[in-house]
Amino acid sequence: MEPVASGPGGEGVTGSEPIQEIVPLDGQGPCIAEARQRAAVFLARVQSEYGLPVSERAMELTRLVVSELVTNARKYAPGPVLMELRVVGGLVEVAVWDSDPALPVARAADPGRVGQHGLEIVMAIVQAFEVRREPVGKRVIARIALADDPGGTLAGRCLR
Repeated sequence: MEPVASGPGGEGVTGSEPIQEIVPLDGQGPCIAEARQRAAVFLARVQSEYGLPVSERAMELTRLVVSELVTNARKYAPGPVLMELRVVGGLVEVAVWDSDPALPVARAADPGRVGQHGLEIVMAIVQAFEVRREPVGKRVIARIALADDPGGTLAGRCLR
């Protein structure tokens, strides 16, 4: 499916028009790989067209987050999935909508458990994470720093 262009009224670095892409996915098997590829293309465009720094770390973490969130949507909610990518400040925001109203819950850490660690991983690597109920289904939102810290340390949230 083709991405849907965004209109004016956002918070992007271009003034009134946000740097945003909305990608409808059919919820079938190949949609996970398609979502990862679309996220990589989006971040490459953010860097080339808008001159914003996008570290290799940000690229890899974004693809990982997209993969985990779209996989969960595909696994737990039959039907289409909507992925939104947006630049907000120095962060890339990944939002994934699906039709299942049940909110995801990260399970307690268990190194002996095989699988089902995706949400734990996402929550550990992002700067912000939230889940919103929608009139139909839910929206899971994760925000990832675009650039590493200028001082050489990895950008990330502080655990205090």
